[in-house]
Amino acid sequence: MGETSDSAELRAGLTRALARAGLPPPEGLTRLTGGATMESWRFQAGEGAYVLRRAPSLAFMADRPFGHDTEAAIIRAAHGAGVTAPEVVVELAPEDAIGSGFVMRALPGTPDPGAILAMERPGELLSQCARDLARIHALDAEALPADIPEMDYAEALEGLRVQFAEAGGDRPIIALGLKWLGDHLPARAEPVLVHGDYRLGNILAEDGALTGVLDWELAHRGDRHEDLAFACMTVWRFARIDRPALGLGSLEDWFAAYEAESGVTVDRDRFRYWLVYRTVWWALGCLRMAKVWREGHDRMLERVVISRRTSEQELDLLLLLEEEAPQAERDRPLPPETSVAQCEGEASTGEIATAIAEFLATVKDRMEGHDRFQLAVARNALGMIAREEAAGVAVADRELAQALLAGERDLAEPGLLARLRRAALGKLAADIPKYPALASAKAQWTGES
Repeated sequence: MGETSDSAELRAGLTRALARAGLPPPEGLTRLTGGATMESWRFQAGEGAYVLRRAPSLAFMADRPFGHDTEAAIIRAAHGAGVTAPEVVVELAPEDAIGSGFVMRALPGTPDPGAILAMERPGELLSQCARDLARIHALDAEALPADIPEMDYAEALEGLRVQFAEAGGDRPIIALGLKWLGDHLPARAEPVLVHGDYRLGNILAEDGALTGVLDWELAHRGDRHEDLAFACMTVWRFARIDRPALGLGSLEDWFAAYEAESGVTVDRDRFRYWLVYRTVWWALGCLRMAKVWREGHDRMLERVVISRRTSEQELDLLLLLEEEAPQAERDRPLPPETSVAQCEGEASTGEIATAIAEFLATVKDRMEGHDRFQLAVARNALGMIAREEAAGVAVADRELAQALLAGERDLAEPGLLARLRRAALGKLAADIPKYPALASAKAQWTGES
């Protein structure tokens, strides 16, 4: 089933589930914003506050390695081991008729990255996150569900290659990343439970203290360095790209706190591999959102907008990989920006998009909750259209992408890095001009502030 539009239907199904846990019917059921795939609904039941986490469509569960029952069991095991995971109180059943998911007791704190980054003592919070992550990695396999898959690194990389081909195989910077990953594939490490989505946005904090770890749907057994690196991706640092570890501090402090709790020395080369891997992974994940929308599994506007965030990851990926280029290429000036002529007379596509965005701004105050969030997403989408038309930017180049993937061309080629840099800057300026890394990359590559 898709997103439930009838709140009475959702309330009735949730009432049935809560009754199994000895809880009264829900009150104040409110859809929370955020979440690229799963829905979250907050509500009161008696004296307590709770959160329902569920799939917006059964199609979202079809290709997942495990269901919500296993996810709930993982969270229960983590909670029991002292990880700041929520307490699961009941899972949804088919007879509830509201999809797949489970109910958790609400935790204090905020997941808002802006609010967390503004808290005092960020270094202390960073250390708490490192300790919590080490405890997740130390969970006893015997206490966890048996159907948690172990990542095969080579198979995972091949899966990314398949995704790239299905998406057209025409993005040169992603192809460059895939080639690098194939050339640097690490040996298997002793597997631990990997959270899979540990980052700002999925942790809760209050008064500078860690209060919760959310969103365990990507958990698997694998290399601990994958979690350590994913948390440090530029995109998850938000406004504090100057703090490489979660936007909260230095990599040295992140590694030291983790090593102190786990007793395991962080391998910097493995960390770098997974940083590149997860950047490619998220770039392709963003592209996949457009496919999900096109196929009708979830027609939320947010899906198509997220698909355009691929350009964020392309910029970050090029910043990670450009050190592979000869110094002469890294010092080469960028080619001039390109533009397209604007038609005179009738309104352009960009002007129409701008007009619609301006109209939506006038009704913003009449909206609330998730509708208000979706209105903001709609205005962002219209801005993308207007900026892209004005810039005339194109980054798709299947011939170049395939040559890079095959190793027939690389960053030693005169002018190639400069060309990719210019394309990455232009595409991101059209898609997400407020992305924090854009300004710093532009300054680094062009000398412009």
